[in-house]
Amino acid sequence: MSEQHDEAHTGPIKTPRQFLLMVVFSFILPVFIIIGLVYYVTSHHKPAMGASNAEEATAARIQKVGVIQVKDANRPLKSGEDVFKGQCAACHASGAAGAPKFGDSAAWGPRIKTGYPALLNSALKGKNAMAAQGGGEHDDVEIGRAVVYMANAAGAKFADPAPAAK
Repeated sequence: MSEQHDEAHTGPIKTPRQFLLMVVFSFILPVFIIIGLVYYVTSHHKPAMGASNAEEATAARIQKVGVIQVKDANRPLKSGEDVFKGQCAACHASGAAGAPKFGDSAAWGPRIKTGYPALLNSALKGKNAMAAQGGGEHDDVEIGRAVVYMANAAGAKFADPAPAAK
């Protein structure tokens, strides 16, 4: 039962040199091929560093995430008409995107019935296609004055909002 195997275990690798070549061709060479392909694919369409204004490119890369806006708290508040002309007229003068036209009593009637606080809330936070107006160029009181101006032109009897006491 004890059979002697005189045959040596043989395989395709017979010398250490063959083993090293197999390692190089099996593992190391494919890694370098992949790295070369990645470099080749990503090297196109790269703008050269410093090709345009380097200062602008640096400023764009390190720009701030947020912006602090400092306003003069003592400036005189704009009237409702001025705010309407500067901010609201783009949509409310023509009725764009479903906005009620300035002075259109039929369109403004149901909105006026909701009251001034609801109209102001819609203006400040946005409604339907209208973007939020609060926190922009105009103070909330000025936006309120524009709401009163538009609503009163359509038949409401709202009083202009007073600025908050300091």
